[in-house]
Amino acid sequence: LIIDYLYTQKYNKRIQRFQKQAKFRFPSADVYTLVYEGRPITKQQIFELATCSFTRMHTNIIFQGYTGSGKTHLACALGKEACVRQMRTRYDRLPDLLMEYEEAANTSTQKKMKLLNKLSRYQVLIIDEWLMEDLSEEEEYFLFELTERRYDAASTIFCTQYREADWLKRLGSNVHAEAIMDRIVHNAIWIETGKVNMREYLAKTRR
Repeated sequence: LIIDYLYTQKYNKRIQRFQKQAKFRFPSADVYTLVYEGRPITKQQIFELATCSFTRMHTNIIFQGYTGSGKTHLACALGKEACVRQMRTRYDRLPDLLMEYEEAANTSTQKKMKLLNKLSRYQVLIIDEWLMEDLSEEEEYFLFELTERRYDAASTIFCTQYREADWLKRLGSNVHAEAIMDRIVHNAIWIETGKVNMREYLAKTRR
């Protein structure tokens, strides 16, 4: 009993460390408390993703929907399940990720490569606010390198307002844009989160 207790304590602390290091936008997000009413997602669909079987095939997940439709919350809930399975996971907003890359690139080539290598090693990487802002050529190159390194080696979860038809234009409609899309969308599960603003919905249910 003592050995079981110590093992459980050690396991729980390890999971808590994984979740803390992931820096989720919504640390309390949970697949077991999600709201499905009025949304084009199902419990069966989310619970299947929560097994994290998609990571074995290095499949990407794309949550696409209107502002407030719960994309980030869903991504964080899945990210936490990945942590439970002791997968190295990280949450990032794309603007923050690009800023981190710019700082590294301005420091040295070695620092830039170190960041790319670090990001490529996460088993699950969540990129929020995907393609909200226009990209520079340097930023496009960074995303190309990142998606190339993670392709068929790890899973990335994207949260975006834009449909697949809009991606090429948002990425710059050039060779790098096509290459980035090729490494993301052809091995991805695309999930629409709908139009319901979950913040408004939850505010009404609490009254």
